[in-house]
Amino acid sequence: MQYRTLGRTGVHVSTLVLGAMNFGSIGRTTQDEATAMVDAALEGGINLIDTADIYSQGESEEMVGKAIAGRRDDIVLATKANMPMGDERNHRGSSRRWLVTELDNSLRRLGVDHVDLYQIHRWDPATSDEETLSALTDLQRAGKIRYFGSSTFPAYRIVQAEWAARENHLSRYVTEQPSYSILQRGIETHVLPVTEQYGLGVLAWSPLASGWLSGAIREGREITTSRSNVLPERFDLAIPANRARLDAVEQLAKVADQAGLTMIQLALGFVTAHPAVTSAIIGPRTLDHLHSQLAAADIVLTADVLDAIDSIVAPGVDLAADEKFDTPPALLDASLRRR
Repeated sequence: MQYRTLGRTGVHVSTLVLGAMNFGSIGRTTQDEATAMVDAALEGGINLIDTADIYSQGESEEMVGKAIAGRRDDIVLATKANMPMGDERNHRGSSRRWLVTELDNSLRRLGVDHVDLYQIHRWDPATSDEETLSALTDLQRAGKIRYFGSSTFPAYRIVQAEWAARENHLSRYVTEQPSYSILQRGIETHVLPVTEQYGLGVLAWSPLASGWLSGAIREGREITTSRSNVLPERFDLAIPANRARLDAVEQLAKVADQAGLTMIQLALGFVTAHPAVTSAIIGPRTLDHLHSQLAAADIVLTADVLDAIDSIVAPGVDLAADEKFDTPPALLDASLRRR
């Protein structure tokens, strides 16, 4: 396992992160299975575990808490808040009112007195940067969080938050967690240059592109990944973007074969090769999935392999641009672009 410094924090983290989204009902994972995956991840050198309150409505945090009991100090623990936790309209977002309450809920579910990294799961257009950063700074000073970060923020929102922290003498986001893979390279255009400029650590989620780069999806095979059951439109080959993804996968499989790599090793090695990326978040559903992904821990792709990838999916290109989670609200809601 390789280790890198998380932004400018001085904290050393593994280049693979154990993501716990599949712990609980989402991945139909039991406590024993989750604990076995945490055990194997730690044995494999992973020292950062990432979860969120929304994952199975708190069940993931509870499972992580039980799995790390007795070894909390050996783990860099990260969780997130902002997504809806029930039908109550104020049980979501990035207001002081909700973050203060929900952090306590997360600490209770995790069975800890602090988290190392508390992340805002999505940018909240209804809440000012000052409101959110002020609450996070107070929670940091209270010892409940060590650092805080953003997740899936557009580049201009990352910049705005950095300036808001400076202008209001508040602590700043020290990490960003964006979606990044060979098939979704859009963040190379704006987000990664900004994170490099401000010295943010980058924890990339979905490096296997929801299973497209797992090796299980190939031409002529029925697509039966867990994600295809939840989001079938992302795997419908009648949709041009999905056809483009499958065509790219077929070409990438040849590159992997020629390099003596699995598709998973190619995909994870690509993400961790970018100098702006700290770590890739893996989200195994089973112990076998985890072992296949741990096999990529020390992969360093050569320049000719990276050049071959660039020739298949050009730098800065998203093959499924409509799946981005950082689109400005005015592009999604007509009422926000009309007087």
